[in-house]
Amino acid sequence: MSGTSADLRRNIENLEKNSVTSLRTLVNLGSEVYLQAEVPNTQHIFVDVGLGFHVEFTWSAGLNYIQKREETIAKQIDEYNQSIASIKVQIKLVLESLLQLPAEKSLPERNF
Repeated sequence: MSGTSADLRRNIENLEKNSVTSLRTLVNLGSEVYLQAEVPNTQHIFVDVGLGFHVEFTWSAGLNYIQKREETIAKQIDEYNQSIASIKVQIKLVLESLLQLPAEKSLPERNF
């Protein structure tokens, strides 16, 4: 299964809710070419964990992984937002100090 964490969580929850033990689905092979696939046992799923690696999880382990991944991403977003705020403050201070500099003497006009 691929897609966002929220999509994956929703898919797992739907499998559990509907007690789906097998299913037929379409798999995107690339360039919008699809192949019909049969999944005989849905109790284990493969989750893309990055860099092209997929890890086999049970439904509950998959949901646990998704929760931890979302917490990590939320923490990274907070750190980036703090960095952005700090950079904005620095930019504002530099602009304010530039505006307070005395104007440079203008060069005499040249008539050609």
